[in-house]
Amino acid sequence: MKLKVCCMKSIDEIHLAAKYGATAVGLVGEMPSGPGIISDAEAELFAQSAPDHLETFLLTSRTKAIDIAAHIELIKPTTVQLVWHLDTEIHQQLADLTNVKRVQVIHVEDETAIALARGYAPFVDAILLDSGKPSASTIELGGTGRTHDWSLSRKIVEAVDIPVYLAGGLDPDNIREAVETVQPYGVDLCSGVRSNNKLDEHKLAAFTENLFG
Repeated sequence: MKLKVCCMKSIDEIHLAAKYGATAVGLVGEMPSGPGIISDAEAELFAQSAPDHLETFLLTSRTKAIDIAAHIELIKPTTVQLVWHLDTEIHQQLADLTNVKRVQVIHVEDETAIALARGYAPFVDAILLDSGKPSASTIELGGTGRTHDWSLSRKIVEAVDIPVYLAGGLDPDNIREAVETVQPYGVDLCSGVRSNNKLDEHKLAAFTENLFG
């Protein structure tokens, strides 16, 4: 089971995540809303300072291939996480511009997410299922602290043949049920292991104990 801890705010948080078994950390670029946003200068520093065994995911809200590629070139992550529902043409263009792995976020609002996942699968390295609402009046692209319908997430896992990460409101109390229900390749968490906008070691320890124990 892969564990991605998102919303990194310091190098110390990155090392704390690694201590508790994280295989990846998320660096949140400029977003319309949500927690965890850091400057590009911080994201670049964190990406280059992370332990070698950790994947570094750059969460970008940019929507044009050339702008996404420029963001990747600046930060130098191992992976880019695209938080908008982008046209697959953008992924085809990105494949020509960069060799960084691409993870497409799908915001699971209803059954249409299943068809969306099938459409993306041939063009990306992985999919991440989250609980945002990109079409809402106040745009949400992640970090909501809400769960979504895990039965739909399970259908997506069964419908595609690429890795699927589960995100959205995961915490120490629900992670075991979430994993048993969805059977994802990996999980992604942020608000569920933070207190006062800081990574909470006690919550992270409880989460990983329930995930791996």
